[in-house]
Amino acid sequence: MAEGTRKLAAIMSADVVGYSRLMAADEAATVATLREYRAAIARVIERHKGRVVNAPGDNILAEFPSAVEGVQAAIEAQKVLEGRNLELAPDRRMDFRIGLNLGDVIEADDGTIYGDGVNIAARMEALAEAGGVCISSTVYDAVSGKVDFGFDFLGAQEVKNIDHPINVYRVRTTPGAAKAMAKARRRRPSLAVLAGAGAAVVIAVGVAAWFALRAPAPETVTEAPTDPVLSMPTGPVIAVLPFANQSGDPAQDYFSTGLTEDLIIRLSRFQQFKVIARNSTARYKGETVDLAAILSELGARYVVDGGVRRSGDRLRVTVDLTDATDGARLWGQTYDRDLSAADVFEIQDDIAGRVVAVIADFQGIILRAGIKDSMGKPPADLESYDCQLRLVPYYDAVTPEEHAIIRDCAERAVARDPTDAGAWWVLSFAYLDENRFNFNSRPGSLDRALEAAQRAVQFDANSADAHLSLAQVHFGRNEMDAFTAESEQALALNPNNASYLAVTGLKMIEAGMLDRGIALMDKAVDLNPSHPDWYHWAYYHYHFRRGEYDAALSAIQKISWPDYFWTHAQTAAVLGHLGRLDKARASVDRLLELYPDFVDHFWDEIAKWNVPDKDAMLYVEGYRKAGLDVPDKPALSY
Repeated sequence: MAEGTRKLAAIMSADVVGYSRLMAADEAATVATLREYRAAIARVIERHKGRVVNAPGDNILAEFPSAVEGVQAAIEAQKVLEGRNLELAPDRRMDFRIGLNLGDVIEADDGTIYGDGVNIAARMEALAEAGGVCISSTVYDAVSGKVDFGFDFLGAQEVKNIDHPINVYRVRTTPGAAKAMAKARRRRPSLAVLAGAGAAVVIAVGVAAWFALRAPAPETVTEAPTDPVLSMPTGPVIAVLPFANQSGDPAQDYFSTGLTEDLIIRLSRFQQFKVIARNSTARYKGETVDLAAILSELGARYVVDGGVRRSGDRLRVTVDLTDATDGARLWGQTYDRDLSAADVFEIQDDIAGRVVAVIADFQGIILRAGIKDSMGKPPADLESYDCQLRLVPYYDAVTPEEHAIIRDCAERAVARDPTDAGAWWVLSFAYLDENRFNFNSRPGSLDRALEAAQRAVQFDANSADAHLSLAQVHFGRNEMDAFTAESEQALALNPNNASYLAVTGLKMIEAGMLDRGIALMDKAVDLNPSHPDWYHWAYYHYHFRRGEYDAALSAIQKISWPDYFWTHAQTAAVLGHLGRLDKARASVDRLLELYPDFVDHFWDEIAKWNVPDKDAMLYVEGYRKAGLDVPDKPALSY
């Protein structure tokens, strides 16, 4: 028999605290709860790229390719179960303890894993408290400084069947703990204990050591006046009410509960909103929606609610978004699914992704609902969140006038609060557009864009917006490896944001990565069928590069950017290839009205989009057929 495959993996072990007591009290209810809780944990594991290896008795064994993903999954799972437990009587609540280890394992052909790496994970789990997480030193070393959680060192522990002590850490599950601990470590230590003989020498050494160990702040970054992790979001508050099980069968509660839970978790990834935790909305289960009460009790302006009905192999889910201030129904949708053709959890995942994309996306309903207030304010009165709101209509039309307003607004915002990550990423886009759109240009735009994006990531490393802005700046600087890495990080932080998918897909297509780019675009369109015009740029470039000129023309005709020179330049190129020369020359005339020196600067402009030379020549050929004499690319001179 073959030994199996050896590999390094992050292993999670979880089991129920007091399982025998629960079974003795009510066996059927305990089994039903365990089934629901396991399914919830399994969904969290899958979201973090892990897999469930085995689930014997009341235990769950899982593996992850990354220790960071494993720790994040463990914390998220405990938060999910905490919310679920609030719906149960105190004596029926089911708590898990979770342990994690990073170590060498042997994987058998059937996917089972063995070895000390697994055994140590089980010992970490045994040391954890109910609702808690313990990790080994190998996990701690791998995740320290990479997750927003603090750790308590529990010392070297003797554990069963392991011949040496293991350093064990308890994870602090409160977000921001890592930064709070780092700040505490940087505080000046008390000198009271240093009194006595030789105190002056001890004090001098102690103070010198403190300054030597203190992590220096970057010279160009202002010290944060408050911990940005503890700052509340500046955008609107959303409450997701428990979805009603309308099937008349209590056994179907798991789907409505799981969908509610999924929506809360996914909405929480959009950091421009404050999403009310599940334990605060669970008490509204089964009640008639009272918008005034929700607004006053939770402060939630927007309310998401709905119902689930299952009949045989058919499933119907209804979802509504309501403005609690006036009761206006902003959006509603019904999703019908065939249960015989797909796994029920796949359906739940699909519906949750679609709902979140429509209501919370950068171009979504909630942000658009707030634009009217922002657009009504004088530019000098705009705050940081207004800057973010105004990006939505700006990228619908792309005008230099609105660009100037957004840039000035973001510059004022970071002057007021140098730790405002949201204002920094908006500012990075504004600086980037000085270069790529030639709007209100000033020297050093790409350098300023890079600095702004880096500060956005520094002040909020978990912000997908910040990572996306940094990715876009790297693209503008032709730093493609960094662009790809930051783009994938943004998508990992929020894989349901259609705008992130579309922006990244468009850039990849422009740079010649057609297959990956179009796959991202197709997902974005699937999530957000009522997408803005600029999505069509990706399809234009994709079809043009493949010589599918009719499809390319159809795509560009759906873009309503009449004052953007590239609209007319690219229309002329595709019409030239199609031989429709009269219309092509009309596009050339409009192009030269907007950009008289386009021919002289074509190669500089196309370089901003990282277009491969062979693809760039396709555009040149189209221009020449349309009567625009664009030269060949000039040779490099050294």
